[in-house]
Amino acid sequence: MRFLVDTQFSYEMTMDRFDRITVNPAIMNGQPTIRGMRLTVKRVVEAVALYPDREALFREYPELDAEDVRQALDFAASNLDDSVIRLEAA
Repeated sequence: MRFLVDTQFSYEMTMDRFDRITVNPAIMNGQPTIRGMRLTVKRVVEAVALYPDREALFREYPELDAEDVRQALDFAASNLDDSVIRLEAA
């Protein structure tokens, strides 16, 4: 992951895989957002769960498109830990 810092101390992710995910300390306290909007990746993932019908999702969030949603889900999944937790029978 590579960040570019500008003269005002804001930065954006510049990876091709997540070219629509931006991080800027001045927007939403630096949480990852979609294209610099005040719409966080977390909120998009929550909205996908609330609106499993994509048409309803896009009606509720007309500023989003299918690639925004795909990248938000991919970004969230790539930031999950894949560790295995062993459970023992009681």
